[in-house]
Amino acid sequence: MSKTLAPMFNENRLKLGTFSANCSGGMAVTKVAERWNNDWTNNLDLVKQCDDAGIEFMLPIARWIGYGGETDFHGNVLETVTWAAGLVAHSQNIQVFATVHTAFNHPIVVAKQLATLDQLSNGRIGLNVVAGWNKPEYDAFGMDLPSDHSDRYAMAQEWFDYVTRLWREDSAFDWEGTFFRGKGVYGLPHPVQARVPVINAAASEEGRGFAMRNADFLFTPVFDFGQAKETVADIKQKSQSVGRDVQVLTFCTVVCRPTQKEAEEYLNWYANEHADWEAVDNLMTLQGMHAQSFTKEALAMFRDRFAAGHGGFPLVGTPDHIADQLEKLSDTGVAGTTLSFVDYAKEFPYFRQEVLPRLEARGLRQPLKL
Repeated sequence: MSKTLAPMFNENRLKLGTFSANCSGGMAVTKVAERWNNDWTNNLDLVKQCDDAGIEFMLPIARWIGYGGETDFHGNVLETVTWAAGLVAHSQNIQVFATVHTAFNHPIVVAKQLATLDQLSNGRIGLNVVAGWNKPEYDAFGMDLPSDHSDRYAMAQEWFDYVTRLWREDSAFDWEGTFFRGKGVYGLPHPVQARVPVINAAASEEGRGFAMRNADFLFTPVFDFGQAKETVADIKQKSQSVGRDVQVLTFCTVVCRPTQKEAEEYLNWYANEHADWEAVDNLMTLQGMHAQSFTKEALAMFRDRFAAGHGGFPLVGTPDHIADQLEKLSDTGVAGTTLSFVDYAKEFPYFRQEVLPRLEARGLRQPLKL
């Protein structure tokens, strides 16, 4: 079978995806009744809409313990490999990622799972690698969270090397590593894609090093356009220094309405007046204590953004305003962004109808070619 080119590697200047549709609440830490219900019916509706609209990818969050509060934000989560299997079976074009914790999933099993999914989707699976950061989840698994970032990423590197070797080699081999051992190991069939696209979210020195060596896309927050431009330049320089070209993806919160006033009023309604502040503070505490995705200063400054969309960059306003913001984001060199809504399936149609044509008119995207 000939190798196929992943949808993530198309020529669109600004790639678009969704994030966290497999999790209760999505990205909005809110108590409003219309917050995202992550059941299978809604996810199936969303993937069909996104697939039909030419959206490049759907990215899930792998979560095992929720963040508490009145809503127990992310307490109800569809497991990501199983979720991806269902979505690729009901779509034709979109790339669907599985988010996998290296500490909780054996590389032989993951290599086989994703190769199988790549076969049945004809080359539309992706891998989002998580080295681990959430201590309550380690506690739930009866495991210790390594306090040293270098230990986590040493294991993640060996895990990734093991998976990718299984995808390359036709003959059996022995693996004698620090964290994994195996005799007479092989993994057939291989993925259909020439390269399964890899996403990694990292901010620490060790994490960025891992991403530069292994990922196609670094997934990182954007606080403003100046910071985004600096991040892209830094990642470009670092990845080129090791002979690679790693692109930057970020995540955005979307409130798109006919008027700016309507959009801002709804943002205030769900993310201020009806935010689940206990869950917001639990989330922020865990991010500050056990992750290096955000600085402490950023956590203090952007508490409102955590309520609105898990810290995502806000796209709040009219279709013209949001298209303007996305064009500015693209001009920084960011390769793409995920989109999150309070109710993805009900709000995406307006975004598709009003914003996507504006992005196409600006040359940021091409219409889907069937």
